[in-house]
Parts: sequence; C-alpha cells; structure tokens
Amino acid sequence: MNDRIFDSQSFLKRCTRKPGVYRFYNREHKILYVGKARNLHDRLSSYFVGQVTSRKTEAMLTHVADVEITVTHDETEALLLEQALIKKHRPTYNILLRDDKSYPYILIDRSHTFPRVSFHRGQRNKIGQYFGPYPSVASVKEALNVLEKVFKLRNCHNSMFKQRARPCLQYQIKRCTAPCVGKASEAEYAEQVQLAVDFLEGRDTKLLAELEAQMLHASEQLAFERAAEIRDQIAALRLIQQKQYVDTTDETASADVFAVLVRHGKAVVEQLSIRHGRLLGHKSHTLNLQLDETPDKVLETFVEQYFLGINDVEELPKEVLLSHQIKSETVGEALFQRHGRRLRFAVQVRGQRQAWRRLAEENARHSMANVLAGQQNMGQRLAALQEALDLATIPERIECFDISHTGGEKAVAACVVFNQEGALKEEYRRYNVEPQQQGDDYAALSEAVERRYRRLIDNNQSLPDLLLIDGGKGQVSAVAAALAELGRPDQEILGISQTPGKHKNSAERLHKVNGAVIVLPAEHRGLHLLQQIRDEAHRFALIGHRARRQKSRAASVLEGIPGVGPKRRRALLHHYGGLAQLRNASEESIAAVEGIGPQLAHTIYAWLHE
Repeated sequence: MNDRIFDSQSFLKRCTRKPGVYRFYNREHKILYVGKARNLHDRLSSYFVGQVTSRKTEAMLTHVADVEITVTHDETEALLLEQALIKKHRPTYNILLRDDKSYPYILIDRSHTFPRVSFHRGQRNKIGQYFGPYPSVASVKEALNVLEKVFKLRNCHNSMFKQRARPCLQYQIKRCTAPCVGKASEAEYAEQVQLAVDFLEGRDTKLLAELEAQMLHASEQLAFERAAEIRDQIAALRLIQQKQYVDTTDETASADVFAVLVRHGKAVVEQLSIRHGRLLGHKSHTLNLQLDETPDKVLETFVEQYFLGINDVEELPKEVLLSHQIKSETVGEALFQRHGRRLRFAVQVRGQRQAWRRLAEENARHSMANVLAGQQNMGQRLAALQEALDLATIPERIECFDISHTGGEKAVAACVVFNQEGALKEEYRRYNVEPQQQGDDYAALSEAVERRYRRLIDNNQSLPDLLLIDGGKGQVSAVAAALAELGRPDQEILGISQTPGKHKNSAERLHKVNGAVIVLPAEHRGLHLLQQIRDEAHRFALIGHRARRQKSRAASVLEGIPGVGPKRRRALLHHYGGLAQLRNASEESIAAVEGIGPQLAHTIYAWLHE
C-alpha cells in the first residue's frame, strides 16, 4: 500500500462523518468510482485503513490520486446524487447499467374509426390505449403477432389505409379483416378490438366465456362459418394460455421480478415483467464487474440504477420481487420523492410470486451459461486467429471499417468494435465521409480512419490490437498510409475479401500490409470470427447509408415547396414516416398534419404530383 499516490491519512483526519457521495479520481482527474455512504468517514476508512481483501479494489486504489466528497442531508439524497453522477460520468469501476431508451408499449390508436394496433415507444401523447411496458422489443413483437393472428387487427398506417382499393397480403394470410375495403363493418371490428383489450388486460376467463357464447349463438343461427372462426380463436387462445403457465387469476397483479447470478467477473440480472397478471416477457441484463462484488450488492446497485432511471411513473410496477435481500428503504424513499409512489420490495414470497421468482432464477442460470460459453468460444476463436496470423499476442480488441454508398452518393463509413466478450455495440461509430471523387472507397476509408484514430491518439488512448478492413490490397494500403501519417506505421492491419470472379461462398482472402495473402480453411474458427466482424460492419454501414440517403432525398424534394420550412418538413416526414407514404396521401390527410392546413396541403399535393 506504500505505492499509493494519495495521502489518505491526511484526508481522513478532516473527513466528515455525515452522509454524502465520494468520488475517486486518477492523475488525469478522471473519475474512477462514485459511491454513497451514510457515514463518509467510516466508509472511506474501509478503503484506506487496514488491509483491503479484494485484489480488484486494491488495484483501483493504486490509481487514486484524489478524493472529493459532497455532503448531503440524508442517505436518500446521497443515492439520488450518486446515480446522477454515475449516469453522467460512467466511471470505470462502477457497475453500469446500459442506458436503454424508454420501454416499448403496444398502442391501440383510437383516433381512427378502425383502430390500428402498433408498436410504440416514447411519449404517450396519442389518443388510444397503451399496454405495457414490455421488457423488450421481442416481447412486443410476440404480442402483436398474437393480436394479428387471433383478433385480425390492422397494423397499417392511416395514410395507407385511406389509399387501399383492394385487400392487402395481411387479409390474404388471415391476419386482418380488411376494414379498409369494407370487408368488416365498424361494429364487427370494434368487437374484435374489445376482445383484444380484454386479452391484453389479462381477462382471459371472461374473454373465453364470451367467445364460447358467441360460438354457440352462431351455431344456433346456422352461421357455421362464423362459428368455425370463433372456434379457431378459442383454440389459439387456449394454446397461448398453456404457454403462459405462470399467469395468475389476479388481473391486478403488477410486478417486476429480478434474479442475479455472479460468476467470473460477470453478472447476469434476469428480469420478468408481469402486468395485469400476465407475463409480458423477460430480459437478460449482462454486467461487467470491475470490482469483486457480492450478488446482493450487484442486485442493489442494479435496482437503484434501473428504477431511478425510469422517468414515467406509469412504467413502475406495484411490487418488486428479488432473489437476494437488498437495502430497499433508501431506494424506496428516493422513488417516493421522485414519483410520489412507493414500491413494495419482497424476497420471501409464496405461491404464484414464488413461481415467478424461481422462473427468473432459472432463466438467470441459463443466461449465465450462455454468457460464459460465448466468452469461452470467443477466446478460442481469438487464439486460433493469433496463430493463423502469427501475431505476438492474442488480439483483445478488433475494430473493423466498411464503406457503404450508392454510386458514390451519401457515403457512410462504419466502425464496429469486438473484444474478448464479443461485440461492443456502445462503441460503434458512423462517419459521414465526403471524398473528393464520389465512389472513391480508398479516400473514404482514409478519411474515416484518420478522423477516428487522430482523436484517440490526441487523447492518449490505445489503438486496437487488430484493425480489420472490408477490402483487399488497395484498401489496406490506403489505411496503412493514413495511419503512417498519424505516426502509427506499425499498426496491425488486415483486409478481408472474397476471391474475385468466384462464387460468393468461395474462399476468403486475408491481406496483410506487406502484401502477403493468407487463405484459411473454410472451417477455421479464426476465419469465422473475421467474417462475423466484417458482416457486422457491413450491416451497420448499410443501415447508416440508407438512413442518410433517405433523409437527404426526402428533404431535398420538400425543400423547394413554398411555405414549407424545416419545422413543417419534419412534421410531414414524422407523420408519414417517409416520402413514399407522403406521396400516397390525399390533400385532406395532409391538411390534418399539425401546422399545414387546407391551402398549404393543396400546394404540397400539387408539388408532389406534378
């Protein structure tokens, strides 16, 4: 402990015993860790007085050059400040929950005579009913699939609905009743919407009883085709009930269930979401632990970040079921101060709630096994790659660049990042590149590489162990020249390309800076990893290019319309989702967009159709 660069004894002599937040800084005054304490002196003494038992904590303390504290009135205020600082600075040694967007919902849009059912994320300012929140996008898609298959509700945009002259494919595959062309009356469609609402709100018993009564009535009226349709609905719903074996008859049940598992520097927190007594889905949160943390500490930190990160009180459940005991009083008080709602936290539960908790624990074990297996497989692939390329060490960080454009138009360079754990999506980057000659991939790559690594070099950050380029000898040479100008001529660079003029599944060729070409067997693990990274870079670049091109084309078409400025262009594109849908809209529909009106709608319609 003599190598510490921070005078802890002097600091502790003047440190207060009040509650508050402390921050560890390194020599560059970068925050290493943020923590809270009921008694700052006692908490900080545990780091600097006596023997620290955790090797990871010991390693962190060797980098501490300064400690700052902020005194608060109580522990609740300290928690709120701690979470704000973690979210802002994302310190190296804190447990960091990935900052998700707002949670997804299902929306039944009541602004139309024939309500549309759709995925929704963001502010709930539309006229209609919202169901959720769902833990993941996959859970929403699964529920929407049920609504379309069982209740045949439409999912098309209102602009498309108005333009239909004949039923679309959804009607042909029996996933919509085609109210757009009069195949279903307003009353018939409204009946199916109400049945869907009953299903989403967990009233399965009432729903099935009502459907059985309708089927019996249809049979008595000799409407056998209608009776058969209802019979199929009942069968589909009973099948769903069998899959949802954790559902409860308590339609008011609303809970989030969390189970944690810690192994080998990794933590998995499994989340189940129950609303209206129905299991909406689950989500696995994988966390990287920079310090030795116990499961209860990981779960407590996760719960604090998760619930204090929620801005909409409607997203809060009524109760939270946990696999480990945590100090829930502080987070409960903080949530009450922020949202005016108190949550019930429970560990020892019985009956249905115990079944939910056990299910979360079982899923956590399964997720952890997958994480560790993937990490082991990744290590084997990296070791195989090191041997094949004759590298001095195993490449712990690989970055890959790809360029996407259409005839040179609106080129986008994408950089994806992989390490020993797989893809690091939070570190992906895109660059809008403008080479002097459109379509010049060499110049576009050079520009992107120069922009990315100049910043890293200026900030004294390390470059990747291996830089992968989607391309051959020419692309590799262009990138090598750009890095040489940055003072990094020894950077390990590798190009990957298919044999020209051959079948697309033919052997891949690997190009080194010295001109050497390596061809690995198709079953080689290292090659599979390079192909995966290259394909991911291609996907990421293509998405960025398409978005840039679509935005440019839509904006350019609308820019010349008299009276349509940036705000109205945004409103139109946001309302219709794109230029193609706007072209298909009627004057009346365009006039209904906020800020447009009938006169301007006539101008816009005429401009688009001249």
